[in-house]
Amino acid sequence: MPEGDTIYRTATTLRPAMEGKTIALARLRDRQFEVERLIGATVDRVEARGKHLLMHLSTGEFIHSHMGMTGSWHIYHPGQPWRKSEHYAALWLDINSLEVICFSPKQLEMLTADQLRRHPHIQRLGPDLADKQFEMAEAIARFRARNHLPLGEAVMNQTIVCGIGNIYKSEILFIMRFDPFTPVERFTDDELGAMLTKGRALMLRNLGGPNRTTRFGSDAGRLWVYGRSGTPCPKCGAQIELRRQGEAGRTTCWCPQCQPAR
Repeated sequence: MPEGDTIYRTATTLRPAMEGKTIALARLRDRQFEVERLIGATVDRVEARGKHLLMHLSTGEFIHSHMGMTGSWHIYHPGQPWRKSEHYAALWLDINSLEVICFSPKQLEMLTADQLRRHPHIQRLGPDLADKQFEMAEAIARFRARNHLPLGEAVMNQTIVCGIGNIYKSEILFIMRFDPFTPVERFTDDELGAMLTKGRALMLRNLGGPNRTTRFGSDAGRLWVYGRSGTPCPKCGAQIELRRQGEAGRTTCWCPQCQPAR
């Protein structure tokens, strides 16, 4: 699943092609909404909110997409070959003499302002780790409201803090030497704050892309533990382990020796 920095990079790529431009034509693979309502609308703003992408339209409506595991937005010049099959194209926009395509989204919908205000997922999002105005006190308060959760589940809960996925979860907790399976209540506010500060620094550093990196100044790879289960820990030499965590069975990679249970 895309992490928060992926969606921010997507928004950054789309803005020059879309903001202030008018949608000339639009096609929708499935009839989730009346695609004709898009034609003639100007895209006022492209916004990333955690793992959600919002396109603000001049009509007062919004195109909302969540990319899930495999979704992506692409930009093409007319006649340029697509990098994905047309079969996966959910929404096609002709805008600014370009083709802007949404492939394989987990969720794609058109929202009114009222629907956005009442949206069951977007309005419950916690502070965005990549936001310039990140609200640390609010984020810690939301962690405290989920004191019973294992830390590895809590950092992935988008209603506590949004933008962290499997990779950042595993990498941040390894760097902090925090056990993913210890409940939040056993960590102090200062420890939670330090964890979020480190995660925020890593995410902001990766906003420019293209390759997400959490391990710098080393020729041994870009990541510390994610995707390296069964191999020696780069710090202590113990075997990195992998376990599915939470109801969704999300991947957690960690070093039991560097990240002992509390």
